[in-house]
Amino acid sequence: MSLTVLALILIALGMTAYVSGRARALASAGGDSRALHSLPRYYGAHAAMLALVPAVGILALWLVAQPLVLSGAVSGMLPEGNDSGLMLSDVRRVADGLGAAVAQGVVNADEARALEADGTLRALLAGVGAPLASDVSAPVLAAAQEWRRLDARGDLIMAAVALIAALAGLAIAWRRTDKDMRARNRVESGVRMLLIAAASIAVLTTIGIVLSLVFTTIEFFRIYPASDFFFGTTWSPSFGGGSELGVLPLLWGTLYISVIALLVAVPIGLFSAIYLSEYASPRVRGIVKPLLEVLAGIPTIVYGLFALLTVGPLLLSVFGRDGLGWMQAGTAVMTAGLVMGIMLIPFVSSLSDDIMGGVPQALRDGSYGLGATKSETIRQVVLPAALPGIVGAVLLAASRAIGETMIVVLGVGAAAKLGLNPFDAMTTVTAKIVSQLTGDADFASPEALVAFALGMTLFVITLGLNVIALWIVRRYREQYE
Repeated sequence: MSLTVLALILIALGMTAYVSGRARALASAGGDSRALHSLPRYYGAHAAMLALVPAVGILALWLVAQPLVLSGAVSGMLPEGNDSGLMLSDVRRVADGLGAAVAQGVVNADEARALEADGTLRALLAGVGAPLASDVSAPVLAAAQEWRRLDARGDLIMAAVALIAALAGLAIAWRRTDKDMRARNRVESGVRMLLIAAASIAVLTTIGIVLSLVFTTIEFFRIYPASDFFFGTTWSPSFGGGSELGVLPLLWGTLYISVIALLVAVPIGLFSAIYLSEYASPRVRGIVKPLLEVLAGIPTIVYGLFALLTVGPLLLSVFGRDGLGWMQAGTAVMTAGLVMGIMLIPFVSSLSDDIMGGVPQALRDGSYGLGATKSETIRQVVLPAALPGIVGAVLLAASRAIGETMIVVLGVGAAAKLGLNPFDAMTTVTAKIVSQLTGDADFASPEALVAFALGMTLFVITLGLNVIALWIVRRYREQYE
């Protein structure tokens, strides 16, 4: 049974539970809704929740756990001495390709189970949208076929368990429903629990990301010295051995580009926010602000191409060999910094404008009443009152600049070095994370694990920015109050 069909069946059961819950409650009250403790819709909602919530919870847990169980079941079929993670990825791709071939009618289920690992298999998978980098080995094909068999059996068991849970919830709701049941209280408690669960997803996701980075980073430092990583000035990875993985050149490039971007975005964005909030008429504001926020919706790959094809050649024509002679190529720190600064303007401007717009008008009126001019009111009243939000906007822009990838990949180059010339090519942490995880690398090697150490380093830097911003906000807020 497909997941779509199962979802439709569960929706139908939920609607049936809702209708039967209402009918059961009204029947227990002799058809008089005034004799009910709660409104009839709460009895229906209570029955629908008992029918759907356990079934949906089972589906969610099953869909998460089933791939892990299948990976453990087929891993014993793969030869030892290879990267099990990469081979399991190949097994998943082949299994998905066989499923697509059966769904498209290229082969039937029996033919898919009887396929052999020859050259035609790779062409067959490519024809159904599942291309592979190399031919499929016999162990991988056997593991993929076993994966499909176990996956189909697991789907049937999952559907049966979910339907049984839904029917059991419907039966319990039917038995418990009567006119004296506090249906509204139970529904509100259930909704509160669902909201708590939804809010917990973000927290649990953050914890999972941090733990995955921590454990993988620890694994990296077991095979590569932490002192060489944090204090090394040479970045020279080599999958053949003898790598030098000093992070200082990458951090320098990241911070250098981010500083240039903030020097562009913060003044322009803040001045734009002051104009829109304090000087612009409603008509001008209604036109300018949406146009300014269009910049936030442009994909970063477009900014990267803009840096590569427009800004880089423009800077090269002025500062290159034909101009001042400071720049050797279009890819440079200044190129990426300027384009990234343009990208960050809406983040600073929009948030700062909203914060300044939230400053009470009474503060402005009091300042005008004391004889202050408009500019003095903005400088001495509005900006101090809006400082926490402005710091938050700058922090968001700084975090976005530090974590940006496509602009620096296309606009800054790949040279990992320390230097002060903003017209030289450098590189960043995010660019090297991409390069280190590109291709079929051995994930047990330091050259691949270093990507997670770089990610952990960025996480710590961002966390430090948050702490500093919180300290600044509290200090200035105390002075203002």
